[in-house]
Amino acid sequence: MSTKQGDGEEVHRITSAPEALADDLARRTKRYLVQMGVRVVCFVVAVLTWHRIPVAFSIAMIVAAVVLPYIAVLLANAGRERQASDDPLMDPRTLGPGRRPGADQLGGNHR
Repeated sequence: MSTKQGDGEEVHRITSAPEALADDLARRTKRYLVQMGVRVVCFVVAVLTWHRIPVAFSIAMIVAAVVLPYIAVLLANAGRERQASDDPLMDPRTLGPGRRPGADQLGGNHR
């Protein structure tokens, strides 16, 4: 993002610079792989505890293993969105009071 100073010189702000694409991709890949690791752990725990503890726990682990990929893909694809900036893309104009139709004709206010 950049702004112009009074003398026409363009000033760049580092606070509005986006994250590097490689860093963003590495962060999202790492997060996805961690979530898939949690999914594998849930599935292994469900298989290993099937007959040892109540089956409801194993079923809950299987449900978690089924739902986690969907959530992981959504979170992995959520990146590089545009961030709202303080600088408007265009300057808003202020409109003055409008004229009523027919006010410039003889007699003023015709309906």
